[in-house]
Amino acid sequence: MKVVQFTIPVSKEHTIVVQEDILPHYYNHLHRHREVQIEWVVEGTGILIAGNYMQRFESGDVYIIGANQSHIFKSDEVYFHPEEDKKIHSISIFFDPRQLSENLLSLPELTVIRKFVDSLHNGMQIPESDVIKKTITEIVHSKESMRVASFIKLLHQVSTVRNIKPLATNNSEQIISEVEGIRMDQIFQYLVANYKKHISLTEISEIASLTPQAFCRYFKKHTDKTFVSFLNELRVNEACKMIVSGKFDSFSDVSYQTGFDNVTNFNRVFKKTMGQSPREYLKDFRERLI
Repeated sequence: MKVVQFTIPVSKEHTIVVQEDILPHYYNHLHRHREVQIEWVVEGTGILIAGNYMQRFESGDVYIIGANQSHIFKSDEVYFHPEEDKKIHSISIFFDPRQLSENLLSLPELTVIRKFVDSLHNGMQIPESDVIKKTITEIVHSKESMRVASFIKLLHQVSTVRNIKPLATNNSEQIISEVEGIRMDQIFQYLVANYKKHISLTEISEIASLTPQAFCRYFKKHTDKTFVSFLNELRVNEACKMIVSGKFDSFSDVSYQTGFDNVTNFNRVFKKTMGQSPREYLKDFRERLI
């Protein structure tokens, strides 16, 4: 069986590494790297897991993934169907925050930006901004010193944005070993592939090669969530996708297709997770479209 790396190396040829991808789907495994990653999802949908954070990502979203923060942009199932002509389009910018702070950002005029870069441990979601996307496009099409200049401009723009949403509530991933990272990937892969059916604690513990009691402690340590709450969150995110797509007959149908045992439990968990009922969520979505 092929061993999947948890820590992915990023090219060291430049201070700022820019990568533009048009692929069938995002890289399909939990991983980390020492570089901060600025990610513009130009086209694509799925679920983002970053540390103990999870939510759906949509086309147009811009995220910052912290250094050594374990993460996966898990594309929706439709991207893995050979008969579907779906593609993801992404632009990724990687940089080593320590190297940047010690060298380029050591200038006194860049103190505010340096402090901002030093605060990126937990990652964040950048609010919708055409200005920021325009600057990312400039970086993609610039070379050498002009790319560096555009990159500094991007950091300035992002550092002055208000109401930035942090991703994880902590970044404990730096203490996770390669073996633990691969084990967490196996757990996430199983949950994402099987969330529609009942998953017992014994079943998922066997995937992790742990006893149920040890698994509960292990999972809580690395996600700050219980197994049940994480699984419910995953199911609610999939339910949100179904609701906004309009491809369902009833909320009972959504409940069944996302792995909940009954609609009452689905409504309770959905409201606890999203702060509103499925019906209210659909109403808000339709009003935003109008």
